[in-house]
Amino acid sequence: MAYLDENFLLHSPTACRLFHEVAKAQPIIDYHCHLSPREIARNQRWDNLAEIWLGGDHYKWRVLRANGVAEDLITGTSAPREKFQAWAETVPRTLRNPLHHWTHLELQRCFGINLLLSPDTADEIWERANDKLAAPDFCAHGLLHQFEVRMVGTTDDPADPLDDHHAIAASSLGTRVLPTFRPDKVFLVDQPALLATWLEQLEAVSDMTIIHLSDLLESLQKRHDDFHAAGGRLSDHGLPRCPALDCSDAEASLIFDKARAGRAVTADEKEQFSFYLMVFFGQLDAARGWTKQLHLGACRNANTLMHGRLGPDRGYDTIGDLRQGEALVRYLDALVSQGALPKMVLYNLNPADNYLFAALTGAFQDGSVAGKIQYGSGWWFLDQKHGMELQLDALSATGLLSRFVGMLTDSRSFLSFPRHEYFRRILCNLLGTEAERGELPDDFEALAGLVRAVCFENARDYFGTDLSPAASADIRARKEICCAKPAPGR
Repeated sequence: MAYLDENFLLHSPTACRLFHEVAKAQPIIDYHCHLSPREIARNQRWDNLAEIWLGGDHYKWRVLRANGVAEDLITGTSAPREKFQAWAETVPRTLRNPLHHWTHLELQRCFGINLLLSPDTADEIWERANDKLAAPDFCAHGLLHQFEVRMVGTTDDPADPLDDHHAIAASSLGTRVLPTFRPDKVFLVDQPALLATWLEQLEAVSDMTIIHLSDLLESLQKRHDDFHAAGGRLSDHGLPRCPALDCSDAEASLIFDKARAGRAVTADEKEQFSFYLMVFFGQLDAARGWTKQLHLGACRNANTLMHGRLGPDRGYDTIGDLRQGEALVRYLDALVSQGALPKMVLYNLNPADNYLFAALTGAFQDGSVAGKIQYGSGWWFLDQKHGMELQLDALSATGLLSRFVGMLTDSRSFLSFPRHEYFRRILCNLLGTEAERGELPDDFEALAGLVRAVCFENARDYFGTDLSPAASADIRARKEICCAKPAPGR
């Protein structure tokens, strides 16, 4: 079998049929990613392959460092061609790392290049990819069209202006680009200087002064309303674990007053305040019919020396070793008790928590919405073949795979959409192989219906926004809207 051929990861005839006849044609709903709304609004173009492929990619940065590459060739000021050369020298060392798969899927699907990247092929790939980048339709909008992306959920701070989202909505882009409400900085009561800076930004966009807790809550609700008006239907929180200490209105007010006065709060006070706000955010989401996402379990900025030198989000994070269950149950139960449990997607980062998270979803289903509480796809260090298979197994064993909302990229790169294909191949292989072993019914139409649901239909129905072909104005037919000229500020 040839590497990365048309039947890559498909190990049975039924798996091949499911992918090629069913999964391959499904549109994409990328409901959680970190694409830049500004770059989408400007219909971003790129000067060279290093710019679009290596900038902002923590996965690549980590293996470059592991391969002994100097930081200047990773996040430093070295020339783009030199950075690409370092990557070309590293890729042959990534065998059995998912980056070897992703790298070559992206070369094939985005650039039409079937070569394996190495020092020997670096010149040819660099030249051919850069020629492709110069084509009129190789732009942010063009890539969204190429992969038939119906919806993108970006990740946005409540203090972010939504001007770019309004500009996108007013454009001829067929893809819905919706903001996701992620208020993580509001929890910085233990770092009052950072909190004060963020509150100034929040005051500016909400057009109000924030002095007391009541002002903060009013401002956050106002921004939640603004996100809803802009099409937002999801919120997100990236936390080490759910907070779990009860907090009254009076206690929350005192804690906020203390932080607003420039005094750091204690660890227990931070957890109390965080729990108070998380319940408040749950109430907002439930009232609007939104979906809340919880990304739990990361140990961020583990290398404090490099965090001090380079700042956050530079690949110095890892899997946290935290007890998640009790606090998460306490939080969900608090929302249920108040009649304010929204739809929710739970993501764990430590694979030891797979069955904990998967089983926990079943304790909070209430029959009001199919798959109301979701066990989310493999996230971050787990969004690779083995991690996806483990997630699918845990979900299938404890709940309904047939109601799963499927995969997402969680990426900052416009080249990452082949990860949906990667997941779909893994899903089809799992189902097709088990069917041929007699572990699932030999009923192709039933299996095909399951594949369509997980790849597209469940997400379309679950996230509560119109993603029909008519609403997206037939994405495939609108490739001509892509700008032939570079966007301003290229």
